[in-house]
Amino acid sequence: MKFTIVERKTKISEDLRAYATKKVQKLDRYFPDDSDATLTFAELKGKQTVEVTVKRSGMIYRAEETTSDMYGSIDGAVAKLERQIRKHKTRLEKRLRDGAFEKAAAQAAEPEDDFDVTRHKKFVVKPMSVEEAMLQMDLLGHQFFFFRNADNDNVHAVVYKRANGGYGLIESE
Repeated sequence: MKFTIVERKTKISEDLRAYATKKVQKLDRYFPDDSDATLTFAELKGKQTVEVTVKRSGMIYRAEETTSDMYGSIDGAVAKLERQIRKHKTRLEKRLRDGAFEKAAAQAAEPEDDFDVTRHKKFVVKPMSVEEAMLQMDLLGHQFFFFRNADNDNVHAVVYKRANGGYGLIESE
């Protein structure tokens, strides 16, 4: 697993860096060597936030934890990732081939008056089923996910969480 460490408004010690790397390295049992892990450390108003993002062959796994202690935030983020993976184990097994689970199977923003674009993001839109898109959305912790629907001639589609529960699907014509 390749690591990238990002520090936002904080500096971390070498001990903390080694601790975080060691903890996230335990996720190797789920992912082969070709995965990339990004650890983002941030501090805001006395709260320590750690975000762990693991990318592997088109799938993105993300967890974020905020506590008063950076070590606790690391532990919480890694635990969240493991829970996500176990929760979606059967669906992920189809997606993560190469027997990734053999060893470890037991174990409101305010509205603004102007329309300025504050963030621009580009990504590859891959064909996938609606179920895979919902899984990816849940793994990222997002409210919506844009994809190409492999079940419907690869049309562009958005799956989203509805306010009253459940999911919605919007497709292009």
